[in-house]
Amino acid sequence: MPDYFALIPAAGSSTRMAAAMPKQYLPLLGKPMLYHSISRLCQHPAIHRCYVVLAPEDELFGRYDWSEFADKLAPLYCGAETRAGSVLNGLTAAQHEIGDSDWILVHDGARPCLGKDQLDKLINELAADKVGGLLAMPVSDTVKRADTEARVLQTERRESLWLAQTPQMFRYKMLLEALQSVNATVATDEARAIESLGFNPKLVVGESLNLKVTYAQDLALAELILRARESQ
Repeated sequence: MPDYFALIPAAGSSTRMAAAMPKQYLPLLGKPMLYHSISRLCQHPAIHRCYVVLAPEDELFGRYDWSEFADKLAPLYCGAETRAGSVLNGLTAAQHEIGDSDWILVHDGARPCLGKDQLDKLINELAADKVGGLLAMPVSDTVKRADTEARVLQTERRESLWLAQTPQMFRYKMLLEALQSVNATVATDEARAIESLGFNPKLVVGESLNLKVTYAQDLALAELILRARESQ
């Protein structure tokens, strides 16, 4: 039986947040935002180990207490300038602990509201899949294509359009080969790298609550989601 490993690329500088520190360390319910992503993955019984890929010069991670995850959490100071580069470096650094057929779940450090039921659903639906896949949401809003002056060029058909989320779950060997063969600036997520090998990742319906914190207002929304979940 294959094992399950999680990997969180957290080496970004988060320029769009215009914050004093990388967004993965911004406070969220008294903890760095990264804590909530780590906690969800480390608490899942199927996940054997959770790797966090940090920038080589990261001095913030060590300032926090991660001892509650000591049996599963492994920081790797080998992050790159791109997401694909960080994931590739992390997979390479952990190669002696992971088998070719083991599953890798790559999750955003800035996606702190992943629900346990969604994680369960992803693992269960992909456990026997030959390729793997990702959480995603069907597009429900009308989609406009704009020109360089932010004027509408046309309205796109939204049928068959999905918004990719994380985790994205693929076999170790397949994901490693995909990231080694694709341009890191093109592979904005792991599914795109897998597609470059000619495979078709499976889309597993996610939840809108599994939002990615990109702008300052997203942080406030994430706090509301987590507080509501705590009160249930």
